[in-house]
Amino acid sequence: MKLKLSFLNILLIVLVLLVSTSVFAFWGGSESNSDIKEDEKNINEVILNNDGLIFRINSEASTVSEFINEQGISVSDNDSITPSVEAKIFSGSRIIILRAKKITITADGEEIESYTLHKIIKNAILENSLVLSDVDIVHPSRSSLVHDGIEIKITRVNIEEKIVKKDIDFKIISKEDNKLGWRDKKIEQKGEKGIREIKYEITYHNGKEINREILESNIIKEPINEVVIQGTYVKLGKAHKGDASYYASSWGTMNASRSILKGGYAKVTNLDNGKSIIVKINDYGPLSSGRIIDLAYASFAKIGDPGQGILHNVKVEEVLN
Repeated sequence: MKLKLSFLNILLIVLVLLVSTSVFAFWGGSESNSDIKEDEKNINEVILNNDGLIFRINSEASTVSEFINEQGISVSDNDSITPSVEAKIFSGSRIIILRAKKITITADGEEIESYTLHKIIKNAILENSLVLSDVDIVHPSRSSLVHDGIEIKITRVNIEEKIVKKDIDFKIISKEDNKLGWRDKKIEQKGEKGIREIKYEITYHNGKEINREILESNIIKEPINEVVIQGTYVKLGKAHKGDASYYASSWGTMNASRSILKGGYAKVTNLDNGKSIIVKINDYGPLSSGRIIDLAYASFAKIGDPGQGILHNVKVEEVLN
């Protein structure tokens, strides 16, 4: 009988222990799990895109503003934050920060300084209310990436077609008339200029012409040649033969004779080669015997070689008309 009671006591003790353990586990375990869940609620994994750099950050912040302050992220007034700073944060939230870049645009004689969130130069230009034509030159190119402090230069290009009329000079055609005095000249047909019409393509950079290309060129009026009749009749007086010398080239146009008065004309012929010239006498000489005329250097050169110094076989005739 004693053995039986002892066994029952043992069973009772075991039961008491099991119940106590279960109760402790229930109360103690519930409190521990609650603490863990509470901790998990306060820590969120946030994906941060900071101007293209991606980070995964565990944060206790509950709003975007708190997250930025928590992480010590510096944001300027020109930067962009998405979502707004008041937005709540949850696990897996994405925060995007776009950094504004300072740009300087030179266009139309003005310089514009501003900040942009755009990545491409073309979009940054359009953002500043600047209109680009297809031919405008942008440096750096429109598709280049924007970086902080970039200087952008816009060259305005204008291409226009322009028609210009230009004169065409007429030719002068000379005819000789041996019945007309050698100093007489008359116009048989008056010349008229022609007109050429030229179409240009003109390129301007910022209003300044830098290139002009001919597209078409048409004559709309042909020039009319001028016909001039020159008399060749020379009435000659007494002839003299002898030597001819010349003045130094620096003396100008000086022709001297002792037999023909100043203001008169003389025909001088080099009998060795047949070349002749009519000159106006404006000096008296030469004084040397044997020499019948002194010629200007240029006149002498037309009928002989100045290197000879003197032409020994010359005929001088006074011109009477």
